[in-house]
Amino acid sequence: MKLRKNLVAASMFAGVVTALSFASAGTAKAQGALVMYCGVQEEWCRGMVNAFERETGIKVSMTRKSAGEVYAQVKAEAANPRADIWWGGTGDPHMQAAEEGLTVEYKSPKMGELQDWAVRQWEQSKGKTVGIYSGALGFGYNTELVKSKGVPEPKCWADLLTTKLKDEVQVADPNSSGTAYTLLATIIQLMGEEKGFDYLKAVHKNINQYTKSGAAPAKAMALGETTVGIAFMHDIVTMVVDKAPIKVVAPCEGTGYEIGSMSLIKGAKNLDNAKKFYDWALTPAAQKIGAETKSYQVPSNKATPVPPEAPKLADIKLINFDFAKYGSSDERKRLLSKWDNEVKNLPK
Repeated sequence: MKLRKNLVAASMFAGVVTALSFASAGTAKAQGALVMYCGVQEEWCRGMVNAFERETGIKVSMTRKSAGEVYAQVKAEAANPRADIWWGGTGDPHMQAAEEGLTVEYKSPKMGELQDWAVRQWEQSKGKTVGIYSGALGFGYNTELVKSKGVPEPKCWADLLTTKLKDEVQVADPNSSGTAYTLLATIIQLMGEEKGFDYLKAVHKNINQYTKSGAAPAKAMALGETTVGIAFMHDIVTMVVDKAPIKVVAPCEGTGYEIGSMSLIKGAKNLDNAKKFYDWALTPAAQKIGAETKSYQVPSNKATPVPPEAPKLADIKLINFDFAKYGSSDERKRLLSKWDNEVKNLPK
């Protein structure tokens, strides 16, 4: 009986030790973890994750979605955040998240190394998001399809309205895609809201698909699935580098641009590790990974080499994009609702 009691006691003690060991292991695991929502191309996301894990030993769990989708997920999870950091994707939904208190202020020691446009993004968001890259909006066309269909080579936004391009233009949905929201805001700033929506209604007749991802139209062009794709020019350049028969166009009327951004999520369970990633992601070594994975944006750290394939922003007629206005929560909600009601649901 005494032996049995000793065995039971030993077993209980072992169970306690085991439980404590599991608890300790769980804590250690949490200390060495990071959950990231990524808003750029999958290859770039993976490249960043792999490099950061190698350098720090911190295990990263990454989910890749378009910028609008990440914003919606961060908002839905606000009461119990699952992610720690949101890296990449157009700045407008980052700005909206900042305004709505979904992200937190942070000043990286790397701020002094950044381009003015990246710092302005941080200042306008009251320190809650920072610019990590920039890129101009434009469109491309499949040269073989343009020739076979007898379509004049488009050079301007207005050229996309020709009836010869019926069902031959592709762009993303601005509800899910930061790229497409940049288009919506760009057209309004170029033409005024009334004429801008008239243009979007007219081009709607030529749209064959509103995709979820902003880069999808560039891939569709490369595959010959659409003649014209509206996207960020650097995403189209990626297809050109891969030898697709595509020409990249900076629209003659002028165009908008993005400031891809990074934000720390409020309530992050691994905030210290998120800050480590944030600081690291602003270094030239981390930012060079973009070009290495065929993403040709202009990096925000002044010391990061600009990929030679990147569209030259100085040579493009860029509008004075109002990031504060079009990144505000009320304006984004209003314009997206108006686009849904007045454009997306129109018959063709």
